Amino acid sequence: MSALLKELWLFLRETKAWWLAPILVILVLLSILIFVTEGSAVLPFIYTLF
Repeated sequence: MSALLKELWLFLRETKAWWLAPILVILVLLSILIFVTEGSAVLPFIYTLF
């Protein structure tokens, strides 16, 4: 996992594609949110947002 993050950081720094950073952060946060609420009763309410 560490190598993947390092490679991603080097790619963003080399190509100056800083606009990708917010997209990646939002995707990671949404993934964590879905993973954490996987077995809870909150899940149907989260799905209605999308």
